Amino acid sequence: MNYKYKEQFRQNLVEWFQREKRDLPWRRTSDPYKIWVSEVMLQQTRVDTVIPYYNRFLEKYPTLESLAYAPQEELLKMWEGLGYYSRARNLQAGVKEVVEKYNSVVPDNRHDISKLKGVGPYTAGAVLSIAYKKPEHAVDGNVMRVLSRVLHIEEDIALPKTKKVFEEVVEMLIDHEHPGDFNQGLMDLGAMICTPTSPKCLLCPVRDYCIAFHEGDMDKLPIKTKKTKTKKVQYKVYVAINSDDHYLLEKRPSEGLLADMWQFPMIEIKDDMNSEEQFTTHYGSRIKKVLNNTLLSFKHIFSHLTWEMECSLVKVELISEIPSNAGFYSKDEIKKLPMSVPMQKIVNVLN
Repeated sequence: MNYKYKEQFRQNLVEWFQREKRDLPWRRTSDPYKIWVSEVMLQQTRVDTVIPYYNRFLEKYPTLESLAYAPQEELLKMWEGLGYYSRARNLQAGVKEVVEKYNSVVPDNRHDISKLKGVGPYTAGAVLSIAYKKPEHAVDGNVMRVLSRVLHIEEDIALPKTKKVFEEVVEMLIDHEHPGDFNQGLMDLGAMICTPTSPKCLLCPVRDYCIAFHEGDMDKLPIKTKKTKTKKVQYKVYVAINSDDHYLLEKRPSEGLLADMWQFPMIEIKDDMNSEEQFTTHYGSRIKKVLNNTLLSFKHIFSHLTWEMECSLVKVELISEIPSNAGFYSKDEIKKLPMSVPMQKIVNVLN
């Protein structure tokens, strides 16, 4: 793309965005903290899903300080249902660092902002370009799809090293007067027009400069190798209730998947193990009576694995002390604890 076309490309894109941009709550502010929150929430999550969470979150934590020192369990409860809970913990850690190290001012340069917990190249570029008007790249899947078609880039976007190619392209093309509008324009173009399948090329503001459009092979780009198959794990979930109508819950480890979230006891089903014996051994309890052999069966799909869950409602009588990370809770108390989507599904059946 020669210089003349670069100028026209960026002008057409920015003007289209300013005219057609989606009315989203984080686009009504230039506060770097609020834009940072939105970008973290939008990672691997649909815009429509994020909007109510974003509004509630900033109502609860309107300032950096209010989030930095919020109790983690309260924070996880606010994030409940969004998934990828490490995002919330990393966001809080990064915000706390800004409060304590940068006097509550989000850094306005890539070097410093990239050092913050959970802030990768994309989030850094988004905050810098949108909040601070810095001509910094912000490359996500939408951007790579758009530019792979416009410039006919045949690099495999599933490879981490390929992102560097697109970052360099954005640095070459970006509008220095309207860097935030340029980056958001690429994002919106990918979300609304230059979609993964059946792109709406006739509505595209930059189709005149799109090589793939002129060659008619839009559907072949971007090139992306398929992910490996997701792992399947089977669990027996014990919804255990005692004589006081309180349910047994346990807190997950502070590291790993769904860290620090609460759940009903889960025992992985393996051919050589009896899940009921594992449950009673681990909790020092005895199953008194099966109230309903199968309360609920369902699958929950994560990005990298699938949980196949069979849930049974059981009456328990405690024989010895339960582990320190577990306890019996009433339904009202359960509502106040942060729980993952699959656990919420079980709670909803109990109500």
